[in-house]
Parts: sequence; structure tokens; C-alpha cells
Amino acid sequence: MAEKRRIPKRKITVPKECFFCVQKNDPGYADVASLQKFVSDRGKIIVRTRTGLCAKHQRRLTIAVKHARHLALMPFVSRD
Repeated sequence: MAEKRRIPKRKITVPKECFFCVQKNDPGYADVASLQKFVSDRGKIIVRTRTGLCAKHQRRLTIAVKHARHLALMPFVSRD
């Protein structure tokens, strides 16, 4: 039986500190520039393990993104 080759996985660098804890502010729906950092190019909210946010700020970020979407400050999806 032939041996299977293992393909090494790419290591993703994750920030060690929460972005909002370092800046000492909370995510708000009006600050679209900072919210765009945590949304993928397809419009999905990036998970906490990839962004390095703490649980408290990830929950608030999710709510802020949803408010910004309903107020038409951010798109729901991107169809590029």
C-alpha cells in the first residue's frame, strides 16, 4: 500500500491582543472603517479565532455590523 503524503497546513497569524481592548473603545455601527477589518470580502463576519478579539467585543462587533447593514452603511453581501 502506498504511503499518503501529508500536505502541511498554512499557519494563520492571529493577533494576541483584542483590537478594541488595546484602543479602549467599543465597536460602533457608525465607525464603518473599523468594522470592515472584521468582515470578509464576501461580506461575512470573520470568526473570533481569526481576528483575535475577546468574546465581549466579538459579540458587540456582530451587533454593530448587523445595525450598520440595516442602516445601509455596509452591504449584506458582495457579488464580485
